[in-house]
Amino acid sequence: MERRTHRLTSERLVGRPLRIEPGKAEVELVTTEEMAVDEYGLVHGGFTFGLADYAAMLAVNEPTVVLGKAEVRFLKPVKVGEKLIARAEVIGESGGDVGDGTFSRRKKIVRADVFKGEEKVFEGIFHCYVLEKHVLEE
Repeated sequence: MERRTHRLTSERLVGRPLRIEPGKAEVELVTTEEMAVDEYGLVHGGFTFGLADYAAMLAVNEPTVVLGKAEVRFLKPVKVGEKLIARAEVIGESGGDVGDGTFSRRKKIVRADVFKGEEKVFEGIFHCYVLEKHVLEE
């Protein structure tokens, strides 16, 4: 399936799409030295979160999708040089107007988990919104 959103995302910093299908996505990220926060090689959690968020966006795969909120848990540390795989799936959907009805949006609830091999290192529920126009469009 064609990638319809987040087309300029850095594969080096956020991940490389492995699979995109309706309501699902899988993205891979190999962690690097520039992601480390200390001499032990601990990777900043923002990179793990970014990978999961990117997978969630690709599971929705609409050009105007944005993240509204996320409920996440970091389960295990990640080190430099480790390969992570994020798997995301749309698990719920609703529709309606936002606030004063200026623009409509559809809400998609996406579950995204990140694995290091078979070990889950991160899990989250992402509340994604598909807007009528790009969030930065006037």
